[in-house]
Amino acid sequence: MPEQTARRGGAVWALVITSVAGFMAALDNLVVTTALPSIREDLGGALDDLEWTVSAYTLTFAVLLMFGAALGDRFGRRRLFLAGLTVFTGASAAAAMASGIDALIIARAVQGVGAAIMMPLTLTLLTAAVPAAKRGTAYGIWGAVNGLAVASGPLIGGSLTEHVSWHWIFWLNVPLGVALLPLARLRLAESHGTGAPLDVPGTLLASGGLFGIVYGLVRGPADGWTGALVLTGLFAGAALVVGFVLYSTRAENPMLPMRLFRSRAFSGINAASLLMFLGMFGSIFLLSQYMQGVLGYSPTEAGLRMLPWTGMPMLVAPIAGLLSDRVGGRPVVATGLLLQAAGLAWMAAVATADASYAVQLPGLIVSGIGMALYFAPAANLVMSSVLPGEQGIASGANNALREVGGALGIAVMSSIFSAQGGYESGRAFVDGLRPALVTGSAMVALAAVAALLIPARRRAGQLPGGRSEPASAAVAEPALR
Repeated sequence: MPEQTARRGGAVWALVITSVAGFMAALDNLVVTTALPSIREDLGGALDDLEWTVSAYTLTFAVLLMFGAALGDRFGRRRLFLAGLTVFTGASAAAAMASGIDALIIARAVQGVGAAIMMPLTLTLLTAAVPAAKRGTAYGIWGAVNGLAVASGPLIGGSLTEHVSWHWIFWLNVPLGVALLPLARLRLAESHGTGAPLDVPGTLLASGGLFGIVYGLVRGPADGWTGALVLTGLFAGAALVVGFVLYSTRAENPMLPMRLFRSRAFSGINAASLLMFLGMFGSIFLLSQYMQGVLGYSPTEAGLRMLPWTGMPMLVAPIAGLLSDRVGGRPVVATGLLLQAAGLAWMAAVATADASYAVQLPGLIVSGIGMALYFAPAANLVMSSVLPGEQGIASGANNALREVGGALGIAVMSSIFSAQGGYESGRAFVDGLRPALVTGSAMVALAAVAALLIPARRRAGQLPGGRSEPASAAVAEPALR
């Protein structure tokens, strides 16, 4: 089957459609954070229930991303993109209508399934539509739109929660999804990968392993770290992950070929992505509650005050994409991660029960610039670290590891928070928050070290593995228009 059929639209249409779809998926990672206190008040639930309203989405998103990318390669990327978008939109409506915490968690999990099918195909479809010389810029725009989702997530969630209802943070996806479906059907070109068999055993091993680990980390503070279910989840989950790695080294058509990790570029950027999201998601999860529950800000005020951090990708990500085209992605990503680590360390140092916004602001700004420098160059590094036929797998793997990092970050940092503090008073909350933020800073600093292990950029026209790109490849793609 040919790699790509006749183009229905151009690179610009592909950029618009994939960016909006990415916006929706990225928005739902963070839109719920500033709504958590209101959800807790309305539907009840303890800290672990609040964790699951976030982690149910990130976990199903993470464990099914590579399977979603494989489905697209086999059955058609545009076709599966439409299917994932449909599931995501329907689950958003179900989350909006949830009348209890359990129903909300289930709807969030189904949302994650739709996002897992849709999200990895956005980069694959965009890469297929944009010529190689323009991809850094295209990834920069795509990253800026995703940055907009990160930026506006806490603010949109806070504003809708305060002035309308928390249910509307999910209703927001429905008109976007309905509008996007016919555009994607008419304007995106269909494409396929190798048509390799689906790796069902690998998917089951990875899904079960990650679920067990996150379940154990989430339930540990409430049930005790020596509880039977907690220990079973942690040890069984770890065993299944090891089984997944061993299986993938021997399987004929694995979901995630372990040979990809022989590449320092692929291993480095994926390790950096996992650690960066671990530190970032766990920090945002706790800081949004700190701003409301301890400092007394309304949901809207909390969202606005987080904008110097979460909003910076809107401004800086396109510039970061251009910089990565000129100097390579490694120095840009490493610099960004070091800045974000420094910003989190600052916020840990100044956090008190009555901290002013002025003392927090430098840390928020530095973290925001750092996060912005990471996003677009990271996408470029991932897609350029593998051969063109492996880009669907690479995109799915990177997005999966990022979401795994997010789920683990919320679980790990919430466990640290619960061990050192709690919700009893502002002082108790800060006692738990500060060591959690220090942990987040350390994880992002380790991500910077991983990024520095990525080899220097290759010469123009050189493919991964040292092979030269055919001369015809440079002229086979149409200009970005």
